Amino acid sequence: MAAVWQQVLAVDARYNAYRTPNNPQFRTLYIRRRSQLLREHAKKEHDPQVRKQYLKNRTQLLADRYGATISLSDHSGSLWSRSASVLGSRGSLDDLGGDGVYRTHKRQASRGSYKAENINPGAVESVGLIPTRNAEASRAMAGDTSTAENYAFAGMHHIFDQHKGAVTCVRFANDDKSRIACCSLDGNISVCQVLPEPATVVCVFKGHTQGVKDFRWSLSNDMLLSASLDTTAKLWSVSSGACIRTVQDQAKGQLLACTFQPVNNNMIVTGSNKGHVQVFNISTGKPFKGGLGKTIGRVLSLEFDEEGQRLWAGDDKGMITSFLYETASGKLTKSKRVNICEGSPVTSISFRSWVSREARDPSLLVNVAVNQVCLYKVMGKDGNLQLKKTFAIKHKREAVRSSFCPLMSFREGACVVTGSEDMCVYFFDIERSTKPCVNKLQGHSGPVLSVSFNYDESLLASSDCNGLVIIWKREQKSS
Repeated sequence: MAAVWQQVLAVDARYNAYRTPNNPQFRTLYIRRRSQLLREHAKKEHDPQVRKQYLKNRTQLLADRYGATISLSDHSGSLWSRSASVLGSRGSLDDLGGDGVYRTHKRQASRGSYKAENINPGAVESVGLIPTRNAEASRAMAGDTSTAENYAFAGMHHIFDQHKGAVTCVRFANDDKSRIACCSLDGNISVCQVLPEPATVVCVFKGHTQGVKDFRWSLSNDMLLSASLDTTAKLWSVSSGACIRTVQDQAKGQLLACTFQPVNNNMIVTGSNKGHVQVFNISTGKPFKGGLGKTIGRVLSLEFDEEGQRLWAGDDKGMITSFLYETASGKLTKSKRVNICEGSPVTSISFRSWVSREARDPSLLVNVAVNQVCLYKVMGKDGNLQLKKTFAIKHKREAVRSSFCPLMSFREGACVVTGSEDMCVYFFDIERSTKPCVNKLQGHSGPVLSVSFNYDESLLASSDCNGLVIIWKREQKSS
């Protein structure tokens, strides 16, 4: 019955934004203390009926105090009427609605779910993306458990609140399950250690004069690259916290995205609000000749393929532009432009090339501010895209990000995780033809902007507009 206490925390989190509107520090402290107390009580033996009655009474008291109109477009309407929608719930959310396939958009809209607008389908495929049911060895590597079981969470491991502005991006270090970094509109980047307990803030990088919109870990995790609204990108030493190099955007544009070249981390790429995609030599701080590409809108997201030969840039006009990249010279050549959804910003792009024998299709996971997460197949060497599936979330205004789950290649099911403006974290099984949402986490008091798994999926990090970063702990399976 620990799930009842998690439901209580979910209700408290939903109303947390309404507590002391002018004192966000108190709200943060309040929800952290509630989480601690509820975890302690969950370990004690209590009459299940008493717990359920407490949840009912707590919900009614909060509704009487703050008003009952806080459902925030919850898919089923009533927060407490669905046990499957609770914080860290197990199983599938059968009443989420929609099968996530492009052809169902009209039906979803008629049911009142989030409406898609002008998503360009291309030729929607139905070919599977993930290992077949015969991939016994691959499934054994992942524990041979169901998708829903794999993404059941026991609750919150830790809550960080060191940032005073929205945490725009959160990422675990590469092949690391204990270190995480966050960047914020307060202009700072922080590195945290989440294991072993207690979790701590190791270092805070200060140097940007305006908000930080994006950052990346280097391949060896010894450096961080950040992009800021102050028109600069900075390279930081993780061990010392010192700024090693500052790169000024050539057109003095605000930098909204950045990435390392995956094969050669001496090369970086930035994206600006002037529509420029620029390649720099980070050792010298100078741009490469021929390393400038242009998009029709502000560059909000950048992503390389794993070989560093193709680069995709998403902009605020609803376009994804692909570039061919010459690793030796840093030269960019514009290849394809795909209209994802005209006029709707493309806020996140993630690449995944599955190396399993059964599934070789490289894919992009794309957040577009039309209440959708889109899955595209990468077609050919020119970086062209073909839509495979879409999933409904709440996303119209914020720069919401999503991610592939790292162990997906080894499972019968393949999942992605995304933030959402309804303050929830969603898990979608991309192979399900109906009801693709396998879990939904509640606990944030503002729109969830970014999500990141550690490499073994034991922990998930999510960040929100109020500056909170929640570390979620996956439920341990009994042997």
